[in-house]
Amino acid sequence: MSQLSAPGLRPHVLAIKQQLAEGRAKLQARHEKGSPGVQVCRAQTELFDTIVNALFEQNLADLNDTGPDGLRKHVALIPHGGYGRGDVAPFSDVDLMILHTPDSLSRVAPLAERLVRDVYDVGLVLGQSVRTVRDACQLAHADATICTTLVESRYLTGNVELYDTFVTRFRREAQRNRKSLLAAIEKARAEERTQFGDSVYLLEPNVKRSPGTLRGIQLLRWIGFVCYGAADPDTLRLQGQLSREDYDTLQQTREFLLRMRNEMHYHAGKANDQLDRGEQLRLSKLYGYEDRDGMLAVEQFMKHYFLRTQAVQGIVGRFRDAARGYSRLGRLLAPLVSHQFERDFRIEPQQVSVTRRGLAKMNEDLSQIVRLAEIANLYDKPIDPLTLEKLREPAKHMPSVVSVETAERFISLLNQPARLGELLRNLRDLGVLEKLIPQFEHAKCLLQFNAYHKYTVDEHSLRAVEAATSFATDNGPLGNVYRQLKRKWLLHFALLLHDLGKGFPEDHSEVGMRIADEVGRRFQLDEPDVETLKFLVHKHLHMSHLAFRRDTSDPALIVRFAVEVGSAEVLEMLFLLTAADFAAVGPGVLNAWKIDVLSDLLQRTLPHLSSDDPTLDVDADVEHRRQQVLGHFTNRDDREWFQRQVAALPSVYLRTTEPGTLADDLAQLRPLAKTDAIARGRYLPERHAIEYLIGTYENITPGVFHKLTGALSSQGLRILSADITTLADGLIFDRFYVEDPDHAEAPPESRIQQVCQALVTALKQLDGKLPQFRRLWRSSDQRRHDNLTALPTQVRIDNSTSNRATIIDIFAADRMGLLYTISRTLFELGLNVSVAKIGTYLDQVVDVFYVTEQNGTKLEDEQRRKEVRGRVLAEIARLESEESK
Repeated sequence: MSQLSAPGLRPHVLAIKQQLAEGRAKLQARHEKGSPGVQVCRAQTELFDTIVNALFEQNLADLNDTGPDGLRKHVALIPHGGYGRGDVAPFSDVDLMILHTPDSLSRVAPLAERLVRDVYDVGLVLGQSVRTVRDACQLAHADATICTTLVESRYLTGNVELYDTFVTRFRREAQRNRKSLLAAIEKARAEERTQFGDSVYLLEPNVKRSPGTLRGIQLLRWIGFVCYGAADPDTLRLQGQLSREDYDTLQQTREFLLRMRNEMHYHAGKANDQLDRGEQLRLSKLYGYEDRDGMLAVEQFMKHYFLRTQAVQGIVGRFRDAARGYSRLGRLLAPLVSHQFERDFRIEPQQVSVTRRGLAKMNEDLSQIVRLAEIANLYDKPIDPLTLEKLREPAKHMPSVVSVETAERFISLLNQPARLGELLRNLRDLGVLEKLIPQFEHAKCLLQFNAYHKYTVDEHSLRAVEAATSFATDNGPLGNVYRQLKRKWLLHFALLLHDLGKGFPEDHSEVGMRIADEVGRRFQLDEPDVETLKFLVHKHLHMSHLAFRRDTSDPALIVRFAVEVGSAEVLEMLFLLTAADFAAVGPGVLNAWKIDVLSDLLQRTLPHLSSDDPTLDVDADVEHRRQQVLGHFTNRDDREWFQRQVAALPSVYLRTTEPGTLADDLAQLRPLAKTDAIARGRYLPERHAIEYLIGTYENITPGVFHKLTGALSSQGLRILSADITTLADGLIFDRFYVEDPDHAEAPPESRIQQVCQALVTALKQLDGKLPQFRRLWRSSDQRRHDNLTALPTQVRIDNSTSNRATIIDIFAADRMGLLYTISRTLFELGLNVSVAKIGTYLDQVVDVFYVTEQNGTKLEDEQRRKEVRGRVLAEIARLESEESK
């Protein structure tokens, strides 16, 4: 039976339900023919008004309460929120307040109950409240969310005098309490940003709630109502609170977002405000964008999106700062509690502003704006928002010339970490940063269409600088290295430039190196500094590549890395740059484990470049840790067995694991028989992962590694990384770090034991039964999105980096059973795996295997390497094909 003929509904409800369906269909047709978003939303609001009015009238009649003193005299229907504002999307909620006189609640309650039921029955989602004028005003004062939604109130039907009484009192009380309300509104908005993202540059934004979107425009309306008594941008413009340019930008972006939101709702057939990658691809095609050299259609579309929302965010920020900071008394008292600096700047208690003379000079001189940022950084104070607003227009017309003075001031700014990130953002928002570094214009609002990065290129670059400056207060190795770094400006400069090569056909590191050369010469840097800047930008991925995809216990690799870097200072900069780059990808990407691994590579390389610091004797540190582990077995008769095993432990194990933990692990392995296996699991909160340790001997079964990966994948676990180690006497000691999708935090002990049992069984069973992997349901849209965003599968074979093994790098989209498929294929090809580096980066994996032939030699024959590459690619393709069925 169709929804429109649903049983049990009264005839008038069925008729209105039909009216709603027909109205929605007509509006969708209008939308598809190109009607503006504002018009469709207004018509949608009018349709909802008609529906609610009809139900209200019918229920008054059904209640037989329509006389001279009928219920209409005691009640008013007040749309609010988006419905009150008149910009509802096709499947938005209907927010409705039933306002009533104080003595009529008993008569209003039945009406409210029937109205809620009928609105739901016709197919709308109703957000409803029943309040008196006093209740509504008190609740608005106590709750910022209620206050902001009531700012958008309008009269629909009922007693208009009751509505007027409410609006008059609400506006008066809001104005009276504007400071506390403004603070509460900003706090509520901050909490919302925690949920929906704190940056306009999020790569999968919410078109309603992310910064710079419809919520940003609404925030301006709310601030306008509380501070100036007017929410409507037209009125605010007439009052002089909004410039014509800002007003036009808000109106154009509102139309852009409303039309897009309507399209997203109609396509989904339900409320959908999340602009995920699948929607980005669909909309870029719908709106006629096409791929061009270096930039996908979707990247062009999203750049235009971010440019619009960035502009809104800037307008709303300036409007908020003006409303929050305006104080005639404060302006009058400023000369008494501040002092001038160089006659052009005023250092106030909470901020830095400019004098009239300084403002006149800044209107014509780019170096003076940079000087303002430099002074704000030296005094560790923000720049006065009103000063920034006054500089916005003249900054647009300044020539893009970097004089010697401008260059020196910018370098000075970069050398002080205090408020560097914030001040670089100020320069970006003024358009000054791209005048200093013209290549920054290309990166502005540039989407990185992959599942790894969370922010646009320019936002990522600024966040990387902020991450580096935050190392100043770090108590670990990052802080130790950052604080003693003398030329911090060079590190910060490299971070600003490191990803500016993206969005071109060529590899971004190669383009970035040329950009660094151009920018270095533009700023008239010394030749050695230009070369260092080029190296840091060109090799900004190199240290992470070695640390997480190569065997850093290989002395030859360390020596080659040291020779390539050339100096201890550059190595330390590369270490800090790598960590900051990780941190700027998104929350939680830089964790304690990655810092440990990078620090280990730093400390193993530094002795080849500097002998000044006795604390950098890595070999001595490793030996000290070995002795600490052995100290746990001093009185044991079998100490010799432990000595052999500890001597075989890789240095990375010793440097990243507590000696007591290692000693405990080895003690559990000691009684293990040659034909037995044990497994242990423990949750590591700092990594948000479970570590599984497996101990056994080489002769327990052929293909130990791939059987272990199969066991983990068959349990539905996502393998994040793996380390395989063979100690003395053929003892295998492997570690896997996994995520359990069934448990957001620590899994119960029973689950850990279940996985441990599966690992042991996989090594001891002799039936040859293949593991079965959990099939995850994914919609066609999700599968299309995965296919379009995944990197192409690649298998690279490196026969030169290691003297003892051939290295196979495999890049592929993450899927259940992938590591098992690869490791089993290598086993079937007759290859021995001595080192495995398994890395999962969101939905992409990079698996690295050090392999040899059965006789211990590298894969010297070209035909043999082609065979290995082809077989691995074929097996991955087969797995992909099976998953898509």
